[in-house]
Amino acid sequence: MNGRGLLRSVKVFGSAGGLRAVRSVWRPRRTDAWGLPLRGPERARVPGPATAAEPAPGGGTIRFARSSLRLCVSAGGTVFWGWDGAGPLPSYALAGGTPEPDPRASLEPDTDGGWRIVSERVTVAVSRYGAVEIRTPGGLMLRRDLPPRWWEPVADGGAPGAPEGSGAARWAQRSEVPADARFFGLGGRPDGPRLRDGSYRLWNTAAAGGEPPSVTMPVQFVVSDAGTHLAFHDNSWDGRLTLAEGEEGAGSGHDRPGTGELRMEGGPLRCWVVVGTPARVLHGWAALTGAPALPPSWALGPQYARGESGGTAEVLRAVDEYRERGMPLSAVHLDDGERNGGERGGGRRRLPGPRDPAGLAAELRERGVRLVPVVDPAVRAEPGNPVYDGGRAVDAFVRGARGGEVLGTARTGACAYPDFTDPSVREWWGGLCGERLQQGCSGVVYDRNEPVRPVPSGDPALPRSARHALDGRGGDHREAHNVYGLTMARAGYEGLRRARPGERPFVLSRSGWAGMQRYGGTWADGTPAGWPGLRASLARVLGLGLCGVPYAGPLAGGPGDGPSPELFLRRYQLAAWLPLFGTRAGDGPGPREPWEYGPGVLEHARAALAERERLRPYFITLARLARTTGAPYVRPVWWGTPEDRALRDCEDAFLLGDSLLVAPVLTRGADRRAVRLPRGRWYDTATGRAYEGPGQVLLDAPLSRVPVLARAGAVLPVRDGDAGLALEVWAPAEGRTGGGLVVRDTGDGWEPAGMERYQSRRSDGRVVVERVTGDGVEEAGLPVRVRGL
Repeated sequence: MNGRGLLRSVKVFGSAGGLRAVRSVWRPRRTDAWGLPLRGPERARVPGPATAAEPAPGGGTIRFARSSLRLCVSAGGTVFWGWDGAGPLPSYALAGGTPEPDPRASLEPDTDGGWRIVSERVTVAVSRYGAVEIRTPGGLMLRRDLPPRWWEPVADGGAPGAPEGSGAARWAQRSEVPADARFFGLGGRPDGPRLRDGSYRLWNTAAAGGEPPSVTMPVQFVVSDAGTHLAFHDNSWDGRLTLAEGEEGAGSGHDRPGTGELRMEGGPLRCWVVVGTPARVLHGWAALTGAPALPPSWALGPQYARGESGGTAEVLRAVDEYRERGMPLSAVHLDDGERNGGERGGGRRRLPGPRDPAGLAAELRERGVRLVPVVDPAVRAEPGNPVYDGGRAVDAFVRGARGGEVLGTARTGACAYPDFTDPSVREWWGGLCGERLQQGCSGVVYDRNEPVRPVPSGDPALPRSARHALDGRGGDHREAHNVYGLTMARAGYEGLRRARPGERPFVLSRSGWAGMQRYGGTWADGTPAGWPGLRASLARVLGLGLCGVPYAGPLAGGPGDGPSPELFLRRYQLAAWLPLFGTRAGDGPGPREPWEYGPGVLEHARAALAERERLRPYFITLARLARTTGAPYVRPVWWGTPEDRALRDCEDAFLLGDSLLVAPVLTRGADRRAVRLPRGRWYDTATGRAYEGPGQVLLDAPLSRVPVLARAGAVLPVRDGDAGLALEVWAPAEGRTGGGLVVRDTGDGWEPAGMERYQSRRSDGRVVVERVTGDGVEEAGLPVRVRGL
């Protein structure tokens, strides 16, 4: 740390705290220097030529001169390959077990000394030197992963210092995709959802500046004319992916393929590839990594995040003001500012969270609002702190290479970090969360669980040499860092479910990794301030959905927005159309709540909230569909027509389910905006005017609303009055049909919910809506509201 950083740390933390902060920067550097092997001479290795093959169900193993490659095609068409003996397990991403191999697929010789596996949905070809090519059944190339390269430490005498498959070697692999392909994924990237040429780090951080976001994962979602595929390199180590889009007709009329080069600092070299339509790909991805958790019904309503400044009375006053101004809330996320296991100063409270959770929760419940505490993983490391003492009793905290607890430093002093990769620690922590339910809380929000420590400069991550259980395998923070948030979310989810088995748990986690959707959702944190942050929020939600995390959204308002009424309103309007609909009270100067921006903003925000509540049954249906199919609520506009190249480049609008196209306003001062339509007829829901796609239209976007279009023939469940359910039907074109699905609200428990299918048709100017059953069709049985005639 330089002198300027020292002065800054003293200013932020105080003199004593500043010195602790300085030590917190120096300590991990010194610890890593002692606890990790020095990187000395290394030797590069490539697989070499193929020498033999051993068939097995769904594939087999190919032996090369200096490595081996294991391949398997599952019955659903998902492809696995792993180098150097790497198998599918152990893995934090997989939902449990591995897919059954396709009994009809087998490894057979190919031309030029290579091998291939042919199945109904995919063909895998392996060249003599180890390039793995994924093709469609029709022979079109989707992806080619070139032979990898390893850099292994060299022991005395010049021999490699680590055995094959030990994880000690760095590795790199270059991939090629069709020239017209577009890249998406890698978690929720603020500069997405389409990933341009550039380098992307795969290391969870508290997103700021050019750093990667809190949720990164090596998941590439690739769309091309040949088809769609998802590639997941199951490796949680620090890494970097460098992408370059291709160019058609480059170099004497030949296409230049798109490329990606993945470099990892260690860990296994293994990959899963899922192919098909976008819907089929994410269905296969959910089957592999787990179905998304179904949020309780109330979690699809408006939520409000704030601090506990002013105490219980101030929190209740804010909630009452929302109700009095016609903006009811479903939940309050309460951050009491006590970021070290719920302790500050001389406090001796039992659990993280608000000072009087039972009393506050009861007061809020009387108002129809739930209380959700915001919790950090850091626990104040002071004997007498009940959380710390309880954690020490079960040896819960991460330890360094020399055996001592790894400590961070915050305002309240040293803090320790639970090792959530240890099953006993997850059980202990889950018990604490369960106690919160008994006090009246309704879930948990996890913050700063990348994990990061409050340091004035340098890397805020725990020391790379810190030791972790890794569910019995043992290892260090290089492997555990990216899955820390995932395992913390698992601890909370399992603890909440044990404590209240009749209710669906509510867990939000700022950080996570592939498979985090099994335990809950996340919010789009760490986006830039001002108008760029509006576009970044949408990009993150779209990117997360394509990586299998459908329940996400930004928290409108909050710090960084400044006093601009227009920006607040456009943020609020966008948030109202996303799965997680929340606002956040600012903690600086300027307006904090919607009504403080003036009567016009309040009126328009109320209108956005009213429309969200009217469409709550549609969101409930989308949540169930995400659970059963893996399809996100929020989808890119190319979702149903990935072959439309113009739509692949559209990043300022999105589909909400199959029926609605939402075009938020993302630029200052705009009162009209262009909207690119997929094929078919679309209705402006404000004016009822019909437009034909594909093509681009210019629509009004006054401050009072954002453009929303409905697909012709769509059947949407909506609220009819205070409690009733009705069907809103947008007229299909003459002689055409449409339809939609409805899942009725079963509350916050695990009661099964039937999926009702409706169809619409138009004949002689009349629209008919019928319910489709196993025996045919019958009357809809619900009130029908036809629009678009």
